[in-house]
Amino acid sequence: MILLRKYGWLLLLPMIVIAGYFFQTKDETDELQISETTTKKPDLPVPSENNGKWVVDVKGEVVHPGIYEMDQGTRVNDAVKNAGGFTEKADKNSINLAQKLQDEMVILVLSIDQMSQESQSVSNEKVAVNRAGIDEIQNLPGIGPSKAEKIFQYREENGGFQSVEELLEVPGIGEKTLENMKEMIQIP
Repeated sequence: MILLRKYGWLLLLPMIVIAGYFFQTKDETDELQISETTTKKPDLPVPSENNGKWVVDVKGEVVHPGIYEMDQGTRVNDAVKNAGGFTEKADKNSINLAQKLQDEMVILVLSIDQMSQESQSVSNEKVAVNRAGIDEIQNLPGIGPSKAEKIFQYREENGGFQSVEELLEVPGIGEKTLENMKEMIQIP
């Protein structure tokens, strides 16, 4: 017992060192977690191929227009549903609901009035080939039903066109055809 009183402090010293080590390690991990959380921006989701999400902007005649984070591989129809669906004024034929979403895509749902004005406009307006239906694509010079279907199919299989020149990859579209319609094509 006398030995314990005399040398007991030697047992206490290693326990104090060990406890100090654990408290110091905990403080460092807390600081690391705090610095990680302060650098994140929770209001702006960042799309990446790692998390399988894309960010799309749904505008026009939907109940809740806004920016939505969507899973890769989903369709325009899913984005419209997330936005609360169509309003009463929406022209449901103004967009392709079956089109696959792309990152940073803008989905514009027109009203019935806007669609009727658009259909009355001059035929020399540009055709947005990444959003246009087969009928609209046929308005391009040198494009009939067969080539329009091929353009539409290529777009659905490979995503939207990134440049006008990418249309050359569609079977049946050559340089001469592209040159004749180049001025009437709109790429996002």
